[in-house]
Amino acid sequence: MNDFSKALAGEVRILLAEVGKLRDERRSLQFEIAELMELKSKHGAGGEYQPDWRPQPDPAQLEPPPAPPAIEDAPPIQARPGWRVVHKRPERRDRARMPPQAASPHPVQQPQYVEPPRTELPAWAQWRRPPTPPPK
Repeated sequence: MNDFSKALAGEVRILLAEVGKLRDERRSLQFEIAELMELKSKHGAGGEYQPDWRPQPDPAQLEPPPAPPAIEDAPPIQARPGWRVVHKRPERRDRARMPPQAASPHPVQQPQYVEPPRTELPAWAQWRRPPTPPPK
């Protein structure tokens, strides 16, 4: 039984080493693929090395197309007139000149009496912690 456990433990160690090796290879391949994709994006159209690369145009495409024949029988197209109607905005009434509103649904409450601050108390900046008795 003891020999079987030792043999099994050895096999498990070998398999774990192989799995670790495969994991490292997979990681390195993924890193290499990422580098290749980065390089491809830099060399592709609009990339870092060829930002606005375009093929050379054909000389036939550089010639302007022939102008369409003019139609002499048609009436000329009239442009819209430049004058526009502008409507004047109504004047705004000042709030001071507005008449007071009759009955408001919410009555205005008068401020209640507020007690003035007492001056005989020390200011907060002058406050000191009361002395504590010394420990026994």
